[in-house]
Amino acid sequence: MLAARTAARAAQRASSHTPTTIRAYAQAAAQTSTKPPIALFGIDGTYASALYTAAAKSAVLEPTAKSMETLAQVFKRDPKLHTVLEAPTLSLEDKNKVIAELEKHISADKEGIVKNLLTTLAENNRLGALDAVCANFAQLMSAYRGEVELIVTSAAPLDNRVIRQLENVISKSQYIGQGQKLKVVPKVNPDIRGGLIVEIGDRTIDLSVSAKMSKMNKLLRDQL
Repeated sequence: MLAARTAARAAQRASSHTPTTIRAYAQAAAQTSTKPPIALFGIDGTYASALYTAAAKSAVLEPTAKSMETLAQVFKRDPKLHTVLEAPTLSLEDKNKVIAELEKHISADKEGIVKNLLTTLAENNRLGALDAVCANFAQLMSAYRGEVELIVTSAAPLDNRVIRQLENVISKSQYIGQGQKLKVVPKVNPDIRGGLIVEIGDRTIDLSVSAKMSKMNKLLRDQL
């Protein structure tokens, strides 16, 4: 009940605010070019952009996205994998074994585009950047699909009813333009102790218990 009430307050605040700038993306229907919809930087951004262009040229953006999402889940299940891939002592034989294992998770990669990415990363000693490339490619796909990201942070996982409540209210707000889609990204951070932190565009609504405690502590310090 507390989470539901907090979600309702957060949704009302977000829906009543007119954003000045917002991290929203162009409509997917308007995306006809093979050029990445947004500019990314750094090594991981460069690889993600190249992957996007290759997938767009072959008209397999969604299957490629599915494969990259699967690889991202592999990293979440095995936090040590990133450290292993970054090891400078990784031999060519080890790299080939790693690629072979990762390929088992990309059955949607019918055109071999993600496989080519893995091979290229291995040849350039950049396998350690793979998880970041996955994250950057997901960002490109959000732009392609015309998604607006709603990040909801709670101390414990929220049930689907609370998430739907937030989604229903904010999807009708001025944050969501015509042809855009709301993408809810739930996150868990026990440090906030309770309540919610809702982020959309340039707007952050902090209804967490930790924020309330900080305000109370400041008030006490100012009064004493």
